Amino acid sequence: MASVSIFVGSVYGNAQHVAEQCEENLVEIGHDVSLFSEPEIDDFKDAENVLVITSTTGQGDLPPNIEFFAQDLRDQMPLMGGKSFAVVALGDSSYGDTFGGAGHTMYEILTELQGKPMADLFIVDAMETFEPETEVVPWVTKLFSVN
Repeated sequence: MASVSIFVGSVYGNAQHVAEQCEENLVEIGHDVSLFSEPEIDDFKDAENVLVITSTTGQGDLPPNIEFFAQDLRDQMPLMGGKSFAVVALGDSSYGDTFGGAGHTMYEILTELQGKPMADLFIVDAMETFEPETEVVPWVTKLFSVN
């Protein structure tokens, strides 16, 4: 089975909860999973498959716990060499143009680092889905059941 590294960007704990639910489910189906709430570049370099689950804060900004990590990725450019990645963005469409901004940012960074997207950016709207794990966990499970 796959080795999956989950990188979490969370302000109030919602994205953290979703990531933990994904971790639990992936482990149950036989994957080796590591979850990083305070990620470092070495965690990223060691990852075989990258899954980012992030909420958006401010005006489309990354949560504080991963903003420096994202900046380090941009500054150091640790190329992924075709490693697989997927990004989940939790957001609120009432914020207009900045909706899911952190997810868009992370997807862009991972693409620039020559990662291989497993799927398009998956955005969950808090205006439509009160419990995002009900959409995210099946989506992640399906991604890693195929790969």
